[in-house]
Amino acid sequence: MSIRPVKRIVQSQPTVEGAGVKLRRAFGFGNTGDFDPFLLLDDFRNDRPEDYRAGFPWHPHRGIETITYVLAGTVDHGDSLGNRGTLGVGDVQWMTAGSGILHQEMPQGDAHGRMHGFQLWANLPSRLKMTQPRYQDIPATEIPEVIDDDGTAVRIICGDFWGRRGPVDGIAAEPRYLDIKVPPRCRKTLPVETPRHAFAYVFEGSGTFSDASSPFGVLTEKETATGETMVRERTGNRSLVLFDSGDEVTVEAGDEGLRFLLVSGKPIEEPVAWYGPIVMNTQAELRQAVAELNNGTFIKHR
Repeated sequence: MSIRPVKRIVQSQPTVEGAGVKLRRAFGFGNTGDFDPFLLLDDFRNDRPEDYRAGFPWHPHRGIETITYVLAGTVDHGDSLGNRGTLGVGDVQWMTAGSGILHQEMPQGDAHGRMHGFQLWANLPSRLKMTQPRYQDIPATEIPEVIDDDGTAVRIICGDFWGRRGPVDGIAAEPRYLDIKVPPRCRKTLPVETPRHAFAYVFEGSGTFSDASSPFGVLTEKETATGETMVRERTGNRSLVLFDSGDEVTVEAGDEGLRFLLVSGKPIEEPVAWYGPIVMNTQAELRQAVAELNNGTFIKHR
């Protein structure tokens, strides 16, 4: 067994999307080769309704899958195929846009005005770019949770983990999407298969993800006045941890515990041509998609 080294740690960045929704972007709209098959991760967490209520009005998607996970408040959604619904606390929607849909997502806060959730974008391989769109709407009650002897709790949204399987199925990259809560000062080792790209996103508490050369914390190079070059860094709220290759991840929670998403998937390793919510393999395919949006032929399946 080999511990995955930490490739880098970054803080999610403030971003405005949709009709003025203030959120934090962990990665996306750049060179996402290290995250393949994933393209983008947004953390939409806010307790000011005026910062999110305008939502994400009608917009297109093609060539990708969008995964929405709600932790507080609700998200009303609808699309050009006539689908309608509401995601509540703990619910997940795995939407395969495929050949194309037009949809909207409108967040609503809880009784205290709080809204929190994540949206992850996953790429589709070229053979499935123009597949028929589909939804997998998963209520919180159908997502299995496994609790280990030390109190570590894992919600399994997608993939196999500790002998259980998440309810999302039929995904090309065979991803694993976990919501993990580690008790205070607990140290935990979690399996992640070697061929996968993997990252963690911390959204509660703090802790350290162990590097292969440093079993008790992440080490990063920084020059100091005394000539020392290595210092320890603790991973905190809204931190993204990108892992290098290996077959397990080791984490040690801080005094307040730690909660994070652990996401991994098999790389697609295909060219990426990206124009907002449309992701294809070539610029010609992008131009065709935009032309179809303009002439009313974008929707292929009804």
